[in-house]
Amino acid sequence: MAEWTRVAATLAEKIIAHACQRDSVSPGQIVTASLDLLMMHDSGGPRRVASRLEQLGAKVWDPDKVVVVSDHFVPATDLESAEILALTRRWAQQAGVRHYDMLGICHVVLQEGGHVQPGMFCVGGDSHSPSGGAYGAFMMGVGATDITGALVTGELWLKVPQTVRVNWDGALAAGVSAKDIMLYLCATLGMGNENQAFEYDGAAVRAMSMSERMVLCNMSAELGAETGMVAADEKTLAALVEAGRPFTGDIARWQSDPDAACLAEHNYDAGTLAPQIAAPHSPANSRAVTEYEPIHIDQGYIGACTGAKLSDLHMAAEVLKGRRIASNTRLLIAPASVAMTRAAAADGTLEILTEAGAIMLPTGCGACAGMGAGMYSAGEVGLSTTARNFKGRMGSAQAQVYLGSPYSVAAGAVKGYICDPRELLAEPA
Repeated sequence: MAEWTRVAATLAEKIIAHACQRDSVSPGQIVTASLDLLMMHDSGGPRRVASRLEQLGAKVWDPDKVVVVSDHFVPATDLESAEILALTRRWAQQAGVRHYDMLGICHVVLQEGGHVQPGMFCVGGDSHSPSGGAYGAFMMGVGATDITGALVTGELWLKVPQTVRVNWDGALAAGVSAKDIMLYLCATLGMGNENQAFEYDGAAVRAMSMSERMVLCNMSAELGAETGMVAADEKTLAALVEAGRPFTGDIARWQSDPDAACLAEHNYDAGTLAPQIAAPHSPANSRAVTEYEPIHIDQGYIGACTGAKLSDLHMAAEVLKGRRIASNTRLLIAPASVAMTRAAAADGTLEILTEAGAIMLPTGCGACAGMGAGMYSAGEVGLSTTARNFKGRMGSAQAQVYLGSPYSVAAGAVKGYICDPRELLAEPA
């Protein structure tokens, strides 16, 4: 009998192989994988799939593996939104699935609840579903048709992606964050990295909080990648304990083999990275803030799954403490979850933000998805922590929306124009 030969594999390949019940898989293979978790929200969820399931006479394959989140149309601002939310509530109750109703953005509350764990194969009905990869899982976003099929079968058909390793060594300077890393990567690597899984590593990544790792994985969607991933470590385990769902497996199993082949490997020094700003109308239009002339900002927006977690609010508070928003500029803040709003209230962050003149908005996707409060009118210039600044996404197609980190948005709101947040952080408030 021939001896079994170990096949070196990346983290993505290991998870997919496990989900397919195979010893190994190779990039480019077409496989059918069993799901550990399916997530959908009020915009692309029940209102898209309920009638299809009814026509098929089909039910959810496993209610315990499905999570629904109401985050796009919350709180309802018109009758259509109210009806969509009502439909979502009815369907979730009837299907017997977990429903987070107006508790936060799906990519945040899913992690707060500890639903995504190392080694899982997951799918979400939203393009930023790769956020779950921060927990050492494989999580990708798909459309309503694939979600419908997955809800019935518990399986997903996919092509095994090639892995791209992205290493950030050194340490990020004060005033520089994971958002700056991703804007830099969008500019340097482009947004056309289809059928690729980006795996992030290096001293700077390992030093990051889970919230910052989520930004890396979240904005892998802007790179055009299938998903983004960070291998699990002690921080991952601690976060899952805090979420009330301790991981009981072996994280050593869910690591890329050092000798596994990958499509490309990129190495960067985090210490050399300056804050990045993306000009309209693409995250790929990014360059260092030091390359910009002062550009007046009508409205700063700190919101979305990418830029309004508790750590993001803390970044903004570092800049805003003891300062005031410029008289001709607005700063709107929509925390990413109710739990994070509560934590920010308890530790004094909300007081700092509101004392500076920031206007607090309800938790939800809001202006990022062009819904609810905070959209831009024609001719307005905005600086936002969102992942995307596509033309017309956040309001008028005639608005000019720039992207930056919470540090950069807060600094811009204080000055009234795009500026280097490191200058304010270095000054006494």
